[in-house]
Amino acid sequence: MSDQSTKSSDSGTHRAGLFDIRIIIGGLIGIYGVILTLMGIFGNHTDKTKADGVNINLWAGLAMIVVAVAFAAWARLRPIVVPDHVETDDDDPPPAH
Repeated sequence: MSDQSTKSSDSGTHRAGLFDIRIIIGGLIGIYGVILTLMGIFGNHTDKTKADGVNINLWAGLAMIVVAVAFAAWARLRPIVVPDHVETDDDDPPPAH
């Protein structure tokens, strides 16, 4: 990746990127969604019909994958901009130890 993908148009800021919590949460939900979807497809017949004839693993897994894609899209479309320099108030004394 080039440096331009992590820099915003403002010279004193950059994006959170992979450290954005939405990417981490979306990734975890996506992993669980893939596992549940595979369990729904390849699981045995008794597990598939325990929930009143509904293959709940398949449907829950697909819903989790959709939520994970939504989190990734949200983080991509509305990135968190982190300033490079944070101004501090010099009037406050340092904390006592």
